[in-house]
Amino acid sequence: MLVFFAAIAGLDCVGGWGMKAGWKTSSLGDVLATIKNGLNCKQDKSGVGQRISRIESISLASFDLSRVGYAEISESEKSKFKLIKGDILFSHINSPIHVGKTAVFDLDEDVYHGVNLLLIRPIAEVKSAYLEFFLKYLFDTGYWRKTCKQSVNQASVNQQDISRVPFSYPTDHREQQRIVTLLDEAFDGIATARANAEQNLQNARAIFDSVLDSVSGESAALGNYVTIKTGKLDSNAANANGAYPFFTCAKEIYAIDNYAFDCEAILLAGNNAVGDFNVKHYKGKFNAYQRTYVITVVDENLLSYRFLYFQMLKSLRRFKEQSVGAGTKFLKIGMIKELEISLPSIAKQIDTAEMLDSLLDETQSLESIYQRKIAALDDLKKSLLHQAFSGNM
Repeated sequence: MLVFFAAIAGLDCVGGWGMKAGWKTSSLGDVLATIKNGLNCKQDKSGVGQRISRIESISLASFDLSRVGYAEISESEKSKFKLIKGDILFSHINSPIHVGKTAVFDLDEDVYHGVNLLLIRPIAEVKSAYLEFFLKYLFDTGYWRKTCKQSVNQASVNQQDISRVPFSYPTDHREQQRIVTLLDEAFDGIATARANAEQNLQNARAIFDSVLDSVSGESAALGNYVTIKTGKLDSNAANANGAYPFFTCAKEIYAIDNYAFDCEAILLAGNNAVGDFNVKHYKGKFNAYQRTYVITVVDENLLSYRFLYFQMLKSLRRFKEQSVGAGTKFLKIGMIKELEISLPSIAKQIDTAEMLDSLLDETQSLESIYQRKIAALDDLKKSLLHQAFSGNM
């Protein structure tokens, strides 16, 4: 990273690249020697036959040989659809957040171009790596998400949409390579910083599990110590002027003055479209939407609410695995009642909960730092890409 910023400083000293002599502005269509659809054939995951690219082959923004399909294809098809080093694969039909994702094929392997990705090859005047960084710039800045054609479950762009995008580049390959080298180094540093931040956050969160795992006590089914009720659908509850919280599976808003509950409780989101579930500890008056489970302790001399909250927090991964439903995932009350919890003495529960509360504060602080750092890194990537492709780096 230091080398990268030193190079940037050196360029600024001579006035920057700018849109100076040697740069050309055209459209993507003018610099593409090839843009085409792939082979439409029946694929499987058997490992038998030729390897065929799929949407998931580039899901991580680089070509993943472990995520290809297999098919028996003719010699003519092999000749027509074989990928060569430097080919850019473009996801033109996908969910809106993924359409426009790209990767360069850079492997010494026989792989063939499948129908679910566009293949792009630039003319000799434009280096493939330079063009691919430009396409990443479009994706990272949300260009395709704003301009793609959207239907219910997917979005798309066509060859004409791609071809009309304005594109500027230095005609000298050495300048293109210099930009690619600087961006490669910067992005490697950004990826390392992101990975370190993510690992630190995972380590902090793992402390909860290790502390809870260290607590010994009688194992018991949760249903023996709590009552579980569901919220209800209240069409008048989502009132911005209401006085009491209204809990749903996705968010907390405010409710009208009448309320369904007035108690201390653990609230568990019972459904989610992607199978993730949330849990909250709350005391007071509130409404709860249907599929939000309101869990109350029968005897607080046997089970501490705060200790139960942390037990439930740890169990969210298990709930995700046990949830049912083809689309929206949901939990049945029986699944919650059958949850095995550890029951040490009430004094031990209180001490453990206090320790975990302290750890929670530290983890939330770290998570806030982590999120700000990730946002700053994403902004840095966009800024560097903008400078590179406006000629002002």
